[in-house]
Amino acid sequence: MAEFKIFQEERPWGNFRQFTYNSLSTVKIILVKKGEAFSLQYHNDRREFWRILSGNPEVTVGEKTVIAKTGDEFEVLPKINHRISSTDSDSEILASTAIRRRGGKIIKKSKAKVTKKSKSLSNLKRSNKNPIIKPEANVYWESKAVFNPSAIYHDGKVHVIYRAIGDSDISVFGYTESRDGFNFDKSSKKLAYYSKGKQAVKKEIDPKILYSSGGGWGGGCEDPRLTLLGDKVYMIYTLFDGWGSLRIALTSISLNDFINKRFNWKEPALISPPGEIHKNWVLFPEKIKGKYAIMHSFSPKILIDYFNSLDELDGKKFIRSNNSRPVDNTRTWDSWFRGVGPSPIKTKYGWLIIYHAMDHKNPDRYRIGAMILDTKDPAKVLYRSNEPILEPEKLYENEGYKSGVIYSCGAVVNKKGELFVYYGGADKVSCVATANLDKFLKELITNKVPKINKKK
Repeated sequence: MAEFKIFQEERPWGNFRQFTYNSLSTVKIILVKKGEAFSLQYHNDRREFWRILSGNPEVTVGEKTVIAKTGDEFEVLPKINHRISSTDSDSEILASTAIRRRGGKIIKKSKAKVTKKSKSLSNLKRSNKNPIIKPEANVYWESKAVFNPSAIYHDGKVHVIYRAIGDSDISVFGYTESRDGFNFDKSSKKLAYYSKGKQAVKKEIDPKILYSSGGGWGGGCEDPRLTLLGDKVYMIYTLFDGWGSLRIALTSISLNDFINKRFNWKEPALISPPGEIHKNWVLFPEKIKGKYAIMHSFSPKILIDYFNSLDELDGKKFIRSNNSRPVDNTRTWDSWFRGVGPSPIKTKYGWLIIYHAMDHKNPDRYRIGAMILDTKDPAKVLYRSNEPILEPEKLYENEGYKSGVIYSCGAVVNKKGELFVYYGGADKVSCVATANLDKFLKELITNKVPKINKKK
């Protein structure tokens, strides 16, 4: 059956609306604001056709730059640098990977300058079994996408909760497990959690917000973060009602019920205020100074709220956060911080944080970085990677609902001291990358550049 999806996102230089047909053919309408530009960039495999809908932007393709006018057309070949800059007015551009070009201006292929990356310093590597979890066309609740997995490690097994989208376009959570962290048995898959029809707000009270996410146009549960704390598994997630509210929710389940697939989750509590957009909140896996700790913002500054009991968050008391995430011009590849990924992992050097970010000049690509926070005062950053530890380079990280998006919600350390970072690829599949934790941390604190091994 044919599928047609619409996605819109704001960027520092403007915005774009993306129209996707059957996850393959994509058309974007890009608005570049007056005086703004998106960064000089290139695509490894994608070929695009551009048509100027309005304005007189400066268009760079390869080594040639021209001032375009309405109606001009351009062909952008793979591995060719390209950029659009608006000078005296806003500019709108139609960018397509699906339509045939019908005449117009072509800038011929030229040799693009590609920066050679330094040799990998760490043993972090993608699994050659990626993607490790795929949609099942004959399973109604996960027929379209299975992504953004979270995980805990217990009794020699990796237990994963992942976001799933099926026939109804409603986002739910699935469960699966693995002995080795790579091979997940299809028979272990279960529908583990869904919103049970509960809306985040009442329609007659709160206005509609501008938000879309990963093809889950019917709303539902998004982007789980699992935390094992004592004999309970806690889950913080995003609850979207499909039209007007995006809230952070918190629920829990006994560890015994969880590992035995008795999904008797506690009634969720909404912990973020109504009428605000928040994502990427995480619960620390142990108490700090005797209190539960929830990190709910990193940029413009780290914000952590502490509680004697999580029952204080009863749906009436909310965490007040700051989700502005301004551009940090002192940073390069991660100048636009998007959010913390998995729940923190305690190490001998401090709290290991895996996070998502973009270069604000090249915001079509999510990258993953690492940092270490002080154990006793996690609002203090001790070490932070100067380069990404993972970038969207594989086909399964680019062929889906959101090309160039890698998004981690889960990371575990097994009994052998191996770090497993679980992440979604292109909002469609689930993947994993691994490293020896001790080596990874030593490289992070000494070189600040633990990077991916290109051999896998």
